[in-house]
Amino acid sequence: MNSRLSKRSTSGNAGCAWLVSPGTAATCPNSDGAGSAATLSPTRQSPFNDSVTRPAAACSTNGHSQIRQIRLITRPSYHRRLTYDAIVLGGGAAGLFCAAQAGRRGRKVALIEHSDRPGRKILISGGGRANFTNLRVDARNFLSANPHFAKSALARFTPQNFVELLREHRIPYHEKTLGQLFCDRSAQDLLTMLLTECSAGHVDLHTSTKVTAVTRDTRFRVETSRGPMDSAALVVATGGLSIPKTGATAFGYDLARQFGLAIEPTFPALVPLTFTKADTARWGELSGVSTEVIASHGKQHFREKMLYTHRGLSGPAILQISSYWKPGTPLNLDLLPGVDFSTAPPHEARKQLSLKLPQRMAERWLDVESFTQPVPSVKKIDTRLHQWSVVPAGTEGFDKAEVTGGGVSTNELSSQTMEARQVPGLFFIGEVVDVTGWLGGYNFQWAWASAYAAAQALSVG
Repeated sequence: MNSRLSKRSTSGNAGCAWLVSPGTAATCPNSDGAGSAATLSPTRQSPFNDSVTRPAAACSTNGHSQIRQIRLITRPSYHRRLTYDAIVLGGGAAGLFCAAQAGRRGRKVALIEHSDRPGRKILISGGGRANFTNLRVDARNFLSANPHFAKSALARFTPQNFVELLREHRIPYHEKTLGQLFCDRSAQDLLTMLLTECSAGHVDLHTSTKVTAVTRDTRFRVETSRGPMDSAALVVATGGLSIPKTGATAFGYDLARQFGLAIEPTFPALVPLTFTKADTARWGELSGVSTEVIASHGKQHFREKMLYTHRGLSGPAILQISSYWKPGTPLNLDLLPGVDFSTAPPHEARKQLSLKLPQRMAERWLDVESFTQPVPSVKKIDTRLHQWSVVPAGTEGFDKAEVTGGGVSTNELSSQTMEARQVPGLFFIGEVVDVTGWLGGYNFQWAWASAYAAAQALSVG
């Protein structure tokens, strides 16, 4: 890892990413869980026409930094144009990490977030515990029109590098299945760490700020709902279209098109699939039943849990294969992986199948297949269970998709820096790029790796 990454500020009053007024009391948890008031003093005067400053929002809890319950205070406008080395658009995982890393490298950085707080998608990820990386990350775990694009960034910032950062912040974590790493307590620990890193990099965080226009001559000029800013570099980390309730929009794609960059068609990825009306009538009563399957489409397959829902199929196996599924094509599902049911005595078939599958599922399958006594019917059901071909009606869409497939074409970007080849100083990182990871922490790792690559490039010169 770059030595700059591992340097921590020893000051208790590093410049914070949150905007609060000087002297504001913030509540910080003590080791015993009680709250104590910490007065936040400014580190540099705000250029705003209001009382906002960059305070020390970090307080010590068991020896590591925390940010808790800090009050945001903003005013309608700035009294003059704000000038930066780099402006990062988007306060998600990639944006926060890139801003922090660039700030740590001595760059004057602003991060613009259109909602009232950063990291909303982080907080709901991994069931609220943030599956922040995967120990088995490999470029083969990602979809892209250019399957080799992610290799460089992933090799230069690894899961171990990110784990080292968590350890420095004393954030407890654990490994679940298949190399997935989660926070022990909650995703708030991860967000707090990112904000503390932004604090150490003296990043200016502008929340509830809408970007209304972006232009470029020798520098980027960003018009916002609070006033103008300009910078030598612009980093687009606006994410995709998934989970609109967290603030997802098409802004990043529109901005890329404005500067002449191509966009690979976007689609919901890691998303539940829906049944046709006929299949809903046939299988809808199995809603809530889960079993291990092998889900395959083309050459890709995943052996994980599948869940029947009232509208279709979900669960890890289905979410994984959904990223590869093409509308109108069949999915193949092995519902009895590694089990030979064909030799079951006909009179014991129902009993034996109930031992190998959830009882409701076994009974429904036997009923649907009109099971009778002849031996050929047992073989028929065995074949169907191992080779269930189902054509989904569609997906649950971006509302339920964990990520967005497609995005800014990797042909337009440097795989080393994430910079647009034809627009110097313009960078795209994270989900907005046509790189989509598997379920299980892979998309977070792409966020960290692509953000790190861009931050390194911003620090050159």
